[in-house]
Amino acid sequence: VQLQASGGGLVQAGESLRLSCAAFGSISRIDGAGWYRQAPGKQRELVAAYTSGGSTNYADSVKGRFTISRDAAKNTVYLQMNSLEPEDTAVYYCHADRLVIRPDGRVLSDYWGQGTLVTVSS
Repeated sequence: VQLQASGGGLVQAGESLRLSCAAFGSISRIDGAGWYRQAPGKQRELVAAYTSGGSTNYADSVKGRFTISRDAAKNTVYLQMNSLEPEDTAVYYCHADRLVIRPDGRVLSDYWGQGTLVTVSS
């Protein structure tokens, strides 16, 4: 079982990127997930998340620019990032609150994927 993040890269300020976090393995579903980021010399911070109940939460710094979404059939979570700013430069990590595993319904909690680097030049 793994969460694989992709979609990072080098872009100019004002451009867009879409990050993907795909869950691989015998996964029945993802209950709640989010994206975090960590810039050099800073602590990891929440960027966007959704709960198993469907509500979403965004960091103030990305509200109106970033959108988290999911494709339940593909067990994939996305982060659409628009109007990128140099301050958005960081390694972005995906996180699952709960991964429900087939066939027995076993649950893996607080599961992290590897990071993907986003660099925004001015």
